[in-house]
Amino acid sequence: MAEYIVNDQPATRGPYPLTWDEGFQDFYSELHNRPFPVLITPARLSHIALLRDKSLGTNEQQHALELEHLQALCLRYGMSPPIDGAAGYYQSFGEFEVRWERHSEFCTYTFIVHGNSDTPFSEPPIALLPEDWVAGLPGKVVTAVHIEMLPGKTSGEDIRSREPLRPYFEGQRLIGCELLDGGAEVWSAFRLHSDNFNRVLLYNHNVSPCQSGRLMRGLLELETYRNMALIALPLAVSTSHKVAELEQRLANTLAAIDQLQHCDDERHLLSELSQMAASIADLMASTRFRFDATKAYYQLVLSRLKELRETEIGGLQTMTEFVDRRLTPAYRTTEAARHRMDDLSRRTDRASDYLRTRIDLQIEAQNQSLLKSMDHRIELQVHMQETVEILSFAAISYALVGLFKLMLGALPLVSVNVDKDLWGALFVPVSIVLVWLLFRVVKRRVVRRNRDNV
Repeated sequence: MAEYIVNDQPATRGPYPLTWDEGFQDFYSELHNRPFPVLITPARLSHIALLRDKSLGTNEQQHALELEHLQALCLRYGMSPPIDGAAGYYQSFGEFEVRWERHSEFCTYTFIVHGNSDTPFSEPPIALLPEDWVAGLPGKVVTAVHIEMLPGKTSGEDIRSREPLRPYFEGQRLIGCELLDGGAEVWSAFRLHSDNFNRVLLYNHNVSPCQSGRLMRGLLELETYRNMALIALPLAVSTSHKVAELEQRLANTLAAIDQLQHCDDERHLLSELSQMAASIADLMASTRFRFDATKAYYQLVLSRLKELRETEIGGLQTMTEFVDRRLTPAYRTTEAARHRMDDLSRRTDRASDYLRTRIDLQIEAQNQSLLKSMDHRIELQVHMQETVEILSFAAISYALVGLFKLMLGALPLVSVNVDKDLWGALFVPVSIVLVWLLFRVVKRRVVRRNRDNV
């Protein structure tokens, strides 16, 4: 059977003589990335998401650090380590199970223990990990949550009352609802507790192990994506302040446009608008990725909430209502900051175009005035040239008559009674005609030469 190469690994081509795309098998493998765990009730989970730290290097370098850290844990327990370049690692270490997944901006660690503790949240799975190994995890924690999954209520037991559950959440106000159309029940305060972890208590009424795994994955992703969406909130607030300052600068600039008197002032104002446009472009470039990511995370949160199929318990606030009330305003703040930047950029561009149009119109008016001045000068030069031509015509004619009389005086005409003045007077029209013909021939040659050059 023939083989081909996918990601530097040989893969089976199959029995058919077809030409396969290099990523053919990857297309199918991608659908099975990040599989959900199979959870048998009761179970305990500790989940953390770590944002990549730029001080640790590039994403590839930090990915290598994450794999190296996992390999160190595997070496301690004598387990098979993850392969180089892996995007996920799922391994049972006997007493606990480790699930590591790599995402575009962060990575997640989920530690699972099957079985319940004496008191919910008293023995979190992360406490079973070596303390120095946990302390050395590369990245910055953005999500930390403990989840306890317990069997559902028994005969005569009412777990819908919040009061017995409050001690598990250190007395904080609880939010509860049914999930999967009543198949499970979830309680949480959505707050950090004394160990800096959020807590979620899940009661399994009639959900299968596979459904429990999918449900648990949905809750973990909800927690992670919710916090990732909130990363942009401080940035949105600071960006809004910067945009407000730029908007005031633009308003002052627009107010000053109508008061401009000279073209140099308009050029100075255009330079200021160009600097403002550069500042806006830099601000947009530095925030665009974070705001776009927030939009994507927010959509994922809504998608996960929809998949949970919540049902209200006795008028209590559901997770969807809570998240919508708390997360949506933060998301809208980032969207408002993005829209304000886009609007400010368009307004600045319009102001720059308007100012450039004013400058162009002034330059055009100056050019027209200059052309009129040049036309006037050329007209004066033509009149002067005509005057010079007339004077030159008279001077040449006079000189020609004088030469004629001089020539008559030099001829041997003593025996002939010739009146030089009379002949000189008669020669004046002749000289005028000759000079006129000479000027005409010269002009024709000049005009013909200019036409040939053009």
